[in-house]
Amino acid sequence: MSRPAALFQLSPALDRRALAERFAADQRIQIRDVLTPGTATEVQRVLAQHTPWAVAWQAGRDGPHVIRREQLQRLTGAENEAIGQKIRAAIQGDDYAFSYSSYPMLDAYLARWNPGGPHDLLLEYLNAPEFLDFIRQVTGIPELLKADAQATLYAPGQFLAEHDDHGGEEGRRVAYVLNMTLGKWRQDWGGYLLFFDDDGDIVAGFRPRFNALNLFTVPQRHNVSYVPPFSPVGRYAITGWFRDR
Repeated sequence: MSRPAALFQLSPALDRRALAERFAADQRIQIRDVLTPGTATEVQRVLAQHTPWAVAWQAGRDGPHVIRREQLQRLTGAENEAIGQKIRAAIQGDDYAFSYSSYPMLDAYLARWNPGGPHDLLLEYLNAPEFLDFIRQVTGIPELLKADAQATLYAPGQFLAEHDDHGGEEGRRVAYVLNMTLGKWRQDWGGYLLFFDDDGDIVAGFRPRFNALNLFTVPQRHNVSYVPPFSPVGRYAITGWFRDR
């Protein structure tokens, strides 16, 4: 399948040796300006203007659920409020919970929801030799074979509770977040990728930035902090794992 050259291209200015040294020291990194400016703008446009968002949510053992856009349009106000109450009850206690907007790019690719569309092409770029070789060089993990992906949008009122990805599907070695925020992200707007020690203290945090790639080894305790209702925009990204099987 032919790919438009303007959709996804690594920046030629990346110092791969320096990035690998930083990753080796901390097992996490944020790589700024990872794509060329033009292609980063195109990826952002796909996410912000051409993504049919679903809502992903979980409340304790209820879920995970994905409500596709056409299903969302049929939900009543009472049904929406019931879901919200379940999520609030879970996060107010000791249960795991999340709520964010999602487009499952791998599921869409395999089920041929929009063959040859921009999300399919982006998934192919993430799995192309050039990009996988870059990730292998930075992480020092030559066994990485492939990446999955979902488009994510943390809109006001959404979040991802603390977890470590341990016990998930086999083969997850490195988690990633390719941030494509709109404009300058104010610190008070939440949406940070935060890392925690065993006492629950924050040991590192990555601000949502346009054209910034976060990488971290699995498992690590982390969350995506709550985006408050006064945030004027949401946190756009492509997220997933690089896998060795």
